[in-house]
Amino acid sequence: MLLDTRLPIHRAVGLLIAFGILSTLSACTQAETATSPRAAAASPKIGYVTLRPQPVAIQSDTAGRVVALRTAEIRPQVGGVVMERVFEPGCEVKQGDLLFRLDPKPFEAQLAAAEATLAKASAALPSVQAKAERYANLSASTVISQQDKEDAQALFLQTKADIAAAEAAVETARINLGYAEIRAPIDGIIGTTNVDIGTLLTAGQAASLATIRQLDPIYVDLTESSSNLLRRQAALEEGAFVSAFGNAAASPQVTLKLPGGTIYGETGTLEARDRFVSESTSTFTVRARFPNPDLTLLPGQYVRASIEIGSDDEGFLVPQRAVSRNSKGEATASFLTGDDMIETRIIETYTDVGGEWLVTGGVAEGDRLVVDGFQKIQPGARVSPVEVELDGNGVVRTPDAAGSTALLETSSPGLASALVAKAQD
Repeated sequence: MLLDTRLPIHRAVGLLIAFGILSTLSACTQAETATSPRAAAASPKIGYVTLRPQPVAIQSDTAGRVVALRTAEIRPQVGGVVMERVFEPGCEVKQGDLLFRLDPKPFEAQLAAAEATLAKASAALPSVQAKAERYANLSASTVISQQDKEDAQALFLQTKADIAAAEAAVETARINLGYAEIRAPIDGIIGTTNVDIGTLLTAGQAASLATIRQLDPIYVDLTESSSNLLRRQAALEEGAFVSAFGNAAASPQVTLKLPGGTIYGETGTLEARDRFVSESTSTFTVRARFPNPDLTLLPGQYVRASIEIGSDDEGFLVPQRAVSRNSKGEATASFLTGDDMIETRIIETYTDVGGEWLVTGGVAEGDRLVVDGFQKIQPGARVSPVEVELDGNGVVRTPDAAGSTALLETSSPGLASALVAKAQD
């Protein structure tokens, strides 16, 4: 190729250098293409982890609602006008604390009347009793008739009955007088109220005066599907894991996740389990009990819970990122054969444990599971495996934590273009 003699000598020299570099790069690229195993065999690099059995705590994740340990709706037992409201809404009250005071005068008057009736009946008793006894002693004579004797005895018994009725009336009046002071039936936090001084109350009214809820400790009602119940029972019978319910001395532990993802600091225990399945939702309820010293949990709050249901001493955990589903809905994963080829297997997943699946079938100790580079492989393809690690967030990293195993390749044509541009300048 002839150079244009009209070009300055330094431009001509620059072009010659550029063409020489391009020729060298081309030769190197051809040599690499002919000799590089990656280009010739097209063996992509993939990341894998080696599966090992390990102790696994099996948990059941379910939703639940917070329920107060005890709830008491305050209603009046007698009618009357409120003279005083003693408590402040939202405060803590103890059993027996005075909440409302009604006008006691009507009840004091009823008690006085009942006590007067009792005194009257009691005053008549000695006379009628003596008369009945005297007539009974004259039973052998003909001084009085049989009718008189029976009347005297009946009057005596009637007077005793009047006294008993008067005593009951006195007790009722005393109870009603006590109901004029409305007290807390349980310990807890009392809510808001619309009742204040001057409010007229009626006995047994539908609207409650206030509600007291005991919040420490507190219940969480958890719902679980009946299908999961049957699946776990079958796994127990097959010996897939050891049940946590079998140890009566150590009740299964329950942990909570609050709205927003915060983990509740206290651990709960199972309190009770329903022995029936709901016909409408096909679920059953498990009740857990939690300490609530700071009143973090409030009735009606929605939470997520994890129940410890058992343990597997030799369980296999497979990262969820490595598991997919085939057209039949079966779980599948890619593994490396002994000659570094890809094979796809159907595996049996039991439950999720964090970001991993607990697998009960289809894997064995020492299996090399593909966890990165899925887009580069297909069953039967030969690959270049690189052992990697997964951090707590499921991110693939090399064992020395130097970074991701993603491959970065430099584009040779791009480098040549840059050199040519620089030479022309």
